[in-house]
Amino acid sequence: MKEKRILLKLSGEALAGDKHTGFDEATVLEIARQVKAVHDDGAEIGVVIGGGNFWRGRTSENMDRTKADQIGMLATIMNCIYVSEMFRSTGLETEILTPFECGSVTKLFSKDRANKYFKQGKIVFFAGGTGHPYFSTDTGIVLRAIEMDADAIYLAKAIDGVYDSDPKTNPAAVKYDSVSIDDVIANKLAVIDMTASVMCMENKMPLVVFGLNEKDSIINTYNGKFNGTIVTV
Repeated sequence: MKEKRILLKLSGEALAGDKHTGFDEATVLEIARQVKAVHDDGAEIGVVIGGGNFWRGRTSENMDRTKADQIGMLATIMNCIYVSEMFRSTGLETEILTPFECGSVTKLFSKDRANKYFKQGKIVFFAGGTGHPYFSTDTGIVLRAIEMDADAIYLAKAIDGVYDSDPKTNPAAVKYDSVSIDDVIANKLAVIDMTASVMCMENKMPLVVFGLNEKDSIINTYNGKFNGTIVTV
């Protein structure tokens, strides 16, 4: 059964393509094409984007963690503005919501406002994380998915699913077709960070993990034909 409301998580690094920083327009337009196909099939789609193509954590011991995290929040907003415009170029309508005021650049998040946009057929970007330091965009997307009564979270990652160990360092790593959130937490499988994992467990929010770089991966995941991992609750 196809999900009615999906929250899609994109890594900032994925937007950069082979450049590893900034934006790769062809990559983002391909994501837009797939999101449009899923949207046109009747799904409501929210998007959360990391900021890793601009900023990854505290780069200096001289920097306060709170300030470093605030820079990261702004990086996610820049990413959402860019991706939103690329989505609009394909004919989609979009809105960007943040947990704090950004002048006229975004609108302030509320559940009612987001639901109104979903009903209007718009793609809703949830930018700026939770608005607080010490919480990642993993926690941000789980929080918004729970608040917005999403049917599932789609995690589009650089690797094609959840493994029992890091496939980059262990050639014998085994990929799961399905794994419970309890096992993710118990075995520290690092699908998402621990805070987000516990929130998924407590609120019964399923995850679907797949490789963004596979052809039509978002469309195939939506149609149940994907090659990734389902994290059950």
